[in-house]
Amino acid sequence: MKQRLAFLLLLAGCAAQRAPTPPPAADPYAWYRAAALAGTPVYRIDPQASVIRAVVRSGGPFARMGHDHAVAAKNISGFAAPGEGRADFGFRLDEMTVDEPAVRASAGLPGTVPADAAAGTRANMLGRVLEADRHPTVHLSARQARGAAGTMRLAVTLHGVTRSVDVPAALDITPASVTAAGSFSLRQTDFGIKPMSVLGGALVVRDEMELSFRIHAARVR
Repeated sequence: MKQRLAFLLLLAGCAAQRAPTPPPAADPYAWYRAAALAGTPVYRIDPQASVIRAVVRSGGPFARMGHDHAVAAKNISGFAAPGEGRADFGFRLDEMTVDEPAVRASAGLPGTVPADAAAGTRANMLGRVLEADRHPTVHLSARQARGAAGTMRLAVTLHGVTRSVDVPAALDITPASVTAAGSFSLRQTDFGIKPMSVLGGALVVRDEMELSFRIHAARVR
């Protein structure tokens, strides 16, 4: 019963308001390619050493009958120019994973989710919630926030909607590489996604998504 309710929650999950996705730029990383050619220190994101993790939790009086879920994006591509206070990167929704044991453990979520249940959650999340066929990618654009050392203004484009948030980030910059790490929260409703509720609101998907990231990039030569 618990597994079934969890499946209904996150996966059959959210009724999404449809919003058109703006056409992508011909080359969203053109600035970085030109800057590297001009001698500006530019770093290419390493998809094998970078991850963005999202935790979505169940809520309501019957929250214990549901499951919290951990979603991870690992195949991240893009560039950073820390000397210029900027980075742009993104990933495909259909390359995300759901409830991998290691990701759940890193998020502090107890137990494991059966493989078939995780696969069902992923299929419903991509189809009914995120409409990945219409909005296949997530793009993130980070710029140094004015007057706030260690804080980036992060513009997130998801489900055809762009929202910005100030994100504290720990940076480790060397001549050969740069690593950024931090955490922040977003609301599903800010991107036109309405969290689902069942049992008259006794069991719901919480609006808030808890996100954390570690982005590692190597100097372009």
